Amino acid sequence: MPVTVDAKASALLVLDINSAVCPSRPACMASVPTIAGLIKKARDAKVPVIYSTTANATVLPDVAPQPGEPTVTAKADKFVGTNLEDLLKERKATTAVIVGSAANGAVLYTTFEANIRGITAVVATDGISTGPAFDTFLTEYQLLNQPGAANADNKPLTPNAVTLSKSDLITFK
Repeated sequence: MPVTVDAKASALLVLDINSAVCPSRPACMASVPTIAGLIKKARDAKVPVIYSTTANATVLPDVAPQPGEPTVTAKADKFVGTNLEDLLKERKATTAVIVGSAANGAVLYTTFEANIRGITAVVATDGISTGPAFDTFLTEYQLLNQPGAANADNKPLTPNAVTLSKSDLITFK
């Protein structure tokens, strides 16, 4: 689904593209160039980029944070035990564009939590990964059909819900 996201009211979340998660997952490694392209697009539009990682891991060099770009460290839900909500509020982000691995962990739980906290989400499906392809398919289904915030028709930018898109169909304006 093509979407145009307000650059002044959004942030790009790059979840767990790190040394502990990606090297053992071919789908994660394959998503890195796509994620790098989306990061460049966001930075060019002055959209804040916020990273997450897991304990004892580092973000992969091809998508690494630049000075001043924050990183939170947490398990699956990146809001739990971190200042992610504060970082989004400081940046006046009401929409989060989300990529990452594991789709059925960090992406799923962080996206659900974002919606609960009043943040509209756009998930770039070519920038998410898991182990088996079925897990990614199921995650996409769950994102569109979450209880209380379903967007089964994938209507673009439904408030407090998820829109599935692809990196080349996301425009920051």
